[in-house]
Amino acid sequence: MNEKEKPFFVGYLGIPKRLKSFLLFVSLLMLAGFSFGAILAGISQDDPGKAGFRFDYGRQTLTGIIEAHPYPLLHVTKGNDRIKAGQTLMLTGQGKSGIMSDLRALQNQMVTVTGIILERGDLSMLQLLSGERGLKLIGEKGDIPATTSLGRWRLQGEICDGKCVAGAMQPGRGIAHKACANLCLFGDIPPVFVSTQPIDGEEFLLVHGPDGGHLSKSSYNHIGAFIEVEAQVRRHGNLLVVQIDPKKTREVQ
Repeated sequence: MNEKEKPFFVGYLGIPKRLKSFLLFVSLLMLAGFSFGAILAGISQDDPGKAGFRFDYGRQTLTGIIEAHPYPLLHVTKGNDRIKAGQTLMLTGQGKSGIMSDLRALQNQMVTVTGIILERGDLSMLQLLSGERGLKLIGEKGDIPATTSLGRWRLQGEICDGKCVAGAMQPGRGIAHKACANLCLFGDIPPVFVSTQPIDGEEFLLVHGPDGGHLSKSSYNHIGAFIEVEAQVRRHGNLLVVQIDPKKTREVQ
């Protein structure tokens, strides 16, 4: 083929017939490549599992004892067919806001709460309805369950905000979720440590600071990262609690 016979594209002229076939082939090849890349990216991600708001359960109304500090819990004394007496639930409010301001004066008080369950595996959290629809004071006091020490553990996993990892967001964890998780934690939503290995049969642990209070602000630097910690673990009700000290925390590559 001489120079005059080679197909050549000119913008203001029609596409040569032989170039049309070539462009169609390249376009189909790129489309297949992008599709394969999207599938490969999807299957390479961790399966977030079945989690989310359990609207299929309907609204749950429970009676129990409030533990307000350092993060809001309900120790259920009167449950229902789905949530039994003796269970301990983490509590949260709407959006990225916890309910600490509503509960500060209700330590050890008996209340009735109504809300929607968020659930991932054995992790459960109750999102309360707003106002008196979600929380009513009974006027009696009760005893908060005692804690049992399980000793010190070396754990690997990730600190997440309990609401998103329970299913409010999918997958609700990982470095891409760091900014969202920090906002939730600043809003006093209970933090949860997701362990790579079960601890006394549990993989989700409520997080306290090293002194048993709030998670240290310096620990927020590790949110969403894969970390290793040496920490005290306690059983409280049917929850496990891990006390994380940022000085004994390191990120694992």
